[in-house]
Amino acid sequence: MNGLIEVVDAGVANSIQDLGRVGYRHMGIAVSGCLDPLLARCANALVGNPPDCACIEARAAGPALAVRQGRVRVALAGAMSATLVRADGSECEVRPWRSFSLDPGEELRCGFVSGGTACVAVSGGFAIPPQLGSRSTYQRAGIGSPLAFGLQIPCAGLKLRGCHEFFAEPWTHDEGPIRVRLGPQDDHFKPEALAAFLDGEYAVTAESDRMGMRLAGAPLAHRAPAAADIVSDGVTPGAIQVPGNGQPIVLLADCQTVGGYPKIATVISADLPRLAQMRPGQAIRFRAVDAGAARQVLQALETRWKWWAYGIVYGVPGAAVNTDWRAGWPLYQDGWCQDE
Repeated sequence: MNGLIEVVDAGVANSIQDLGRVGYRHMGIAVSGCLDPLLARCANALVGNPPDCACIEARAAGPALAVRQGRVRVALAGAMSATLVRADGSECEVRPWRSFSLDPGEELRCGFVSGGTACVAVSGGFAIPPQLGSRSTYQRAGIGSPLAFGLQIPCAGLKLRGCHEFFAEPWTHDEGPIRVRLGPQDDHFKPEALAAFLDGEYAVTAESDRMGMRLAGAPLAHRAPAAADIVSDGVTPGAIQVPGNGQPIVLLADCQTVGGYPKIATVISADLPRLAQMRPGQAIRFRAVDAGAARQVLQALETRWKWWAYGIVYGVPGAAVNTDWRAGWPLYQDGWCQDE
């Protein structure tokens, strides 16, 4: 039987996202997609999904979801806990980095996100109708299905009861400065501004959202007042624009497709997911790398994620879904596991 999930409470700052809407930027349509695609891939792997299945990206207070049909497997990835409410009204805590299954009439109530972003995945993914090849929500353009009370979302149901559940160590991002490629308009800034950008420290502000992360720190001086504006050209997630006030803005998944502020640098692809985990007030530093180093970092990151996925283990769960999976579970290791 197919699964069906109903949104009981949409929470705050949550949206359905997959790996993005690629191929439409020439039409002015943002890529969107998960701010932390690695975290989404982790959540999907824990329920046996392909990496591109749609999940719920939680940024503040998580949603509450009720199963209306089928038996549905769910997993949380990121710094967010939840409560599972059984059909008889009993409750138990649910921890991230493991899967668990819900029957009709049971409800998952997600708590607050203590990191920057968390993900909720379900078996088969949240199967809202795709638009332009993606299920990602792009709220500014009214694309996608915003989470709202009463929204019913199809997903895949489990065929068997007593299925294995999946467990993994928490995924961790690299640490240290955010790596960037300088340019393409770094020549619009004074040399001391480039030095301040790479040697200084900035703070993430509360004005940040899925479109861009606004930073506060030492102003970056342009070579001249006229250098603070350029003829609008293409921008991409990771581009760091600097308007006339000298405060950098790092563009994120929902960013516009063109912009008229000079770009001092661009965050490398491997470090973009790290930005999703930063909270207002957190400090951020930058370090310049060349194209070769950026490719090596990306290749190493992909290899590390594959080893993480291979480390997923499975076992038959007991009644207490909040038990530490490293103690007391009959576990097996088989990389990418599916139900038998």
